[in-house]
Amino acid sequence: MLMTRGILRRSQALIKLSDPAPTRLVSCRNLSLGTRLPGPGADKKYKSEEERDNEAKKKKQKVIQTAILGGALVGTLWGYLSYQNKKKDEAIANDDLVKQYLLNEAPPKFKPAREIKSAVGKPQDIKITLFQYQTCPFCCKARAFLDYFGLSYDVIEVNSVLRKEVKWSKYKKVPIVVVEAGDKVIQVNDSTVIVSALYSLLVDSSGTELDKIMDCYPTIKYVDDGVEKSEIQNKYFLMYNEAKVQRSKEDIVEERKWRKWVDEELVHSLSPNVYRTPTEALAAFQWFSKVGCWEEIFSAWERNLVIYMGAGVMWLLSKRLKKRHNLKDDVRQSLYDQCNFWMKTLSKKGTPFLGGASPNLADLAVYGALTAVEGCEAFQDARDNTKIGDWFDSMKAAVKRREGSSIL
Repeated sequence: MLMTRGILRRSQALIKLSDPAPTRLVSCRNLSLGTRLPGPGADKKYKSEEERDNEAKKKKQKVIQTAILGGALVGTLWGYLSYQNKKKDEAIANDDLVKQYLLNEAPPKFKPAREIKSAVGKPQDIKITLFQYQTCPFCCKARAFLDYFGLSYDVIEVNSVLRKEVKWSKYKKVPIVVVEAGDKVIQVNDSTVIVSALYSLLVDSSGTELDKIMDCYPTIKYVDDGVEKSEIQNKYFLMYNEAKVQRSKEDIVEERKWRKWVDEELVHSLSPNVYRTPTEALAAFQWFSKVGCWEEIFSAWERNLVIYMGAGVMWLLSKRLKKRHNLKDDVRQSLYDQCNFWMKTLSKKGTPFLGGASPNLADLAVYGALTAVEGCEAFQDARDNTKIGDWFDSMKAAVKRREGSSIL
C-alpha cells in the first residue's frame, strides 16, 4: 500500500512538470527582468554623482579628523612619558648655595586686616607680616604663638578662593610669615617652622640671626610613586644655645611629642566635625566671616563666594577626610577622644598646663588649633561632653594677657 501511494505521487509530479503553464511563468519572469521596475531596495542602491562626491568628502574628513585626534593622543602620551622620565632622571635635592627662604624684595603691599602692637614699650627689631586664613587651625597656631609672646605683627587675610594675596609666593599654603630684618626679607612657611624658628630667635636673640636659624630647617624634595613631594627637616626642633635656656631634656622631648600630636592627630579631627552637615558647614563659614571681618576686607561677591562655595566644598571634603584619618562613624566621638586624651595627660602631670605653671609651645599649639572652631557647634559639644573647657579658658586668659612677653 505504501509503495502504491509513492508511485501515484511521483506520477502526479511528472504530470505537473509537463503542464505548459510554467512556460508562461518563464515569459513573465523574462518580462520583469527586461523592464526597469522599482523593486525592493532599488531606490537605495542608486546614487547620483553629487551624492557620491559628498560621501567621498565625508570619508576624507573622517580620515583627517582621526589622524588629528590620533596625533594629539600620541603627542600627549609622548609628552607625559618624557616628563616622567625627566623627573626620574633629575636629582631631587636642594642647592646649598641658594637660600630659598630669602626673598629678593618684600611682597606686594596689602592693606592689613589688623595691626597687632607689641606688648612691650621698646621698638621691635623685626617687622612681621602674617598671611593667613582667620580660622585655619595652622594659622591659629601661629597667631596664638605671636599673641602669647607679645610680638607686633600685621595680619593679611587671604581670600581662600581667589588667593590673590599669595600670588607673589611660590609656596601657596598658609600661614606664611614674612620677616623684614634690616636689608633681609625672610619668608617662613609652615606653622610649626614659624613657631620653632621665631621661638629660637626670641630665647637666643643675642647669639644668632633669623636667616642663620632658617638654615637649620632645610626643605628636602623627593619623589614618591611618581609624585614630587617636599618635607621640612627638623621643624619640631628648637635651635638655640641650651646653656641660655633652663629646661630639662625630658621637658623638651615631651613638648616636641605633643606639638607633633597636634599636627598629626588633633587637627585632623576638626574639619569632619565642623563640616559634619551642610547646615553646620554654612554656620561655620558665617562665623568665619564674622570673626575674620570679611565684610570689611572683601567685596560682597567675594565674601558670598567664599561663604557658600566654601561651605559646600568643605562639607563634601569632610567625608573624605573622615575616611582618610580613620575617624569613628560618629565623628564627635573622635573629637571627644582627642580632648580627653589631652586632659588625661594634664591630669597625670598634675599641673594646669603641660608646661607646668605656664603654657609651653605644646599648650599653645593645642589651644591655637581649637580656637579655629571655638564658635562652632562642634566645639560647644566638646565643652559639654569633656573637661576641655576649663583648660581652654585658662589658656585664653594667658594669651590675652600676653604672658610670654617677659621673654622680650
